[in-house]
Amino acid sequence: MDLSKLVVEPEEIVNFLKSEMNFKQVYQNVLFKRLINYTAQEQGIIVTPEEIEAEANRQRREKHLEKASDTLAWLADQLVSPDDWEIGIRDRLLSKKLAEAMFAKNVSTFFIENYLEFEQVSLYQIIVESEKLAQEIYYQIEEDEISFYEAAHIYDIDIQRRQKCGYEGNIYRFALEPDIAAAVFSTSPEELIGPLKSEQGYHIFIVDEFIPAKLTPERYQEILDNIFKNWLTKELEYMVNY
Repeated sequence: MDLSKLVVEPEEIVNFLKSEMNFKQVYQNVLFKRLINYTAQEQGIIVTPEEIEAEANRQRREKHLEKASDTLAWLADQLVSPDDWEIGIRDRLLSKKLAEAMFAKNVSTFFIENYLEFEQVSLYQIIVESEKLAQEIYYQIEEDEISFYEAAHIYDIDIQRRQKCGYEGNIYRFALEPDIAAAVFSTSPEELIGPLKSEQGYHIFIVDEFIPAKLTPERYQEILDNIFKNWLTKELEYMVNY
């Protein structure tokens, strides 16, 4: 269906966003864009046509748009013109360059100061609703009457975790409740932990391995994005209250 032939008035879009409780986020992002443009202009930061073209080519390769006609068809399907696409690319590149210029030097400091929070653990867990059942499972595992993984497959309250025999994956320390994080990160691999209570229920854990904190490119970008987003939010609050 060619949606481009159907007219949607701007007021309808605004009303829809409000009805879906998404208007505030979009409104805030528009103001963030203004702030980014203003600050970048003040600092003499620009995005060149060559940078826009390089990013457009990267996106085309990623989406396997080999011909110009393929790109135009994709844009038409998204109800976006080539000019709209380039503006979007320019805005994202400008935001990234401004974040780098302002806060790249802060990333390593933030990482070092919060080093422990970025430690990870490869974790298995069982969660049940009853403390009595949790204790019974714990003792059965200790006495080798049942394996941890078999117990997780049978008793866990979450069907997906049951299917994975309790495997949660690699979890950051900050993603765990403080008392649970303290217990998990003070133990040894393969040692049974629990039962520990949370709002979810009663937990039994086994650590597969501990993964030291490392400032990977992905972690660097995440920290930079968070610092930049916090700055945008505070600046916007200041402008609103000024």
